[in-house]
Amino acid sequence: MGDKPSSGEILGIPYNFERPSLGRLLSSYWQPGKGMLVEKPFGIGYTLNLANWRSWLVLAVAGGLYYQQQSGGRDASGGNDEETDDGGDGPVEVIVDDD
Repeated sequence: MGDKPSSGEILGIPYNFERPSLGRLLSSYWQPGKGMLVEKPFGIGYTLNLANWRSWLVLAVAGGLYYQQQSGGRDASGGNDEETDDGGDGPVEVIVDDD
């Protein structure tokens, strides 16, 4: 049996299972003149090209969303929303006026 290729494409998705050198690893994340996504130095798929400003925008948005999630989703005043001030998910009384 022949050797299986360690790099190539399957259904348009690149893969590379060759052991990366330090130079190839660093240069794969910084490729000026290329798009926002570049092939991963090891593994399957794509990664962010840190030489592209759009990648930094994606990282900033992801970091902001992570920070918001970790801070508990509080509003600017630091309190909870009015809808959650009732203390829980207890029963609600509904009054219907039949005129």
